[in-house]
Amino acid sequence: MTFVEIMARTLADRPFDAPERSARTLLKAWWRVCRPPFFITAAIPVLVGLAFVMRMGVPLDSSLWLRLVALLVGCGLGLTIANVANELFDYVLGVDDQEDSIGGTGVIQSGLISCRELFIATIALVIATLAIGIGLVCTLPPDMRPVLIVLTLFAVGSAVFYVAPPIRYGCRGWGEVMVGINMGFIIVGASTAILAQSFDLRALGAALPVVGMVAGILYYQSLPEIETDARAGKKTLANILGKDHALFVFRLWWPAVWISMGNLWLCGLAGWPVIFCLVSAPLWWKAQRLVAACGDGDWLPLDKHGYLVRLCYLISGAALIWGVAWR
Repeated sequence: MTFVEIMARTLADRPFDAPERSARTLLKAWWRVCRPPFFITAAIPVLVGLAFVMRMGVPLDSSLWLRLVALLVGCGLGLTIANVANELFDYVLGVDDQEDSIGGTGVIQSGLISCRELFIATIALVIATLAIGIGLVCTLPPDMRPVLIVLTLFAVGSAVFYVAPPIRYGCRGWGEVMVGINMGFIIVGASTAILAQSFDLRALGAALPVVGMVAGILYYQSLPEIETDARAGKKTLANILGKDHALFVFRLWWPAVWISMGNLWLCGLAGWPVIFCLVSAPLWWKAQRLVAACGDGDWLPLDKHGYLVRLCYLISGAALIWGVAWR
């Protein structure tokens, strides 16, 4: 598809025979696209940063709480950029055109929201996220600002170009790596620096389990569409590995996360409450059994069991926050 064709589809309005939109219908459509329940995915890394700041003994004054709220809003907007851009460009590039595809929410296909409206929303979200991010960076000492501004631009750009051309790194097998870097190292490290007004390299150690957890959610989400993504020309870690190896990696993934959390305890970067991450072990066990049961057959039904991995993230994330804050 040429650049002109991509832009023509990206800026297309709703079809003439599109259904009438009430305020309620439109609100529900935008809710599905933005996926607010997934904001917890962005909130946990910020709260790990807060926990590390508490471990450092930084006073929790009113200005810190204001910066925390701004961080939560900014990171939530950043995640929304990825959701909206993915909805738009997966449709524009034909990834969601297959009958058995479970990607996207269908708001474009149903005529509820146009590609042009999603494109404008993406631009608006980018501007708002950058304004919050750069505003927070300006609260830091001058010598810290250049690095944090670069990281802010990198993170926002990564949210857009996950599936947006010409980069589309999420379609080239780099999704888990980039999501881990952005939502793990960058959010935790930047949150710690902005809240404490200084940077401690040990914060990146506390971020390591977050890297595994957020990447683990994305990895599981790619399993149900391991075949449909491959047919659409979208390379993910899962379809590069193939079904047998993809299952093997999933079986190792979450135990590796829990080992990294235990290692924080051994290194003195977290307290004993991190062991509560093991409460989520039965969820992981059930998830890997369900994947194994699919064998070489249809993996699409695995999509309805994604809540198991999301609960693993929620429970393990809460244990990590508690453990890092524990002194």
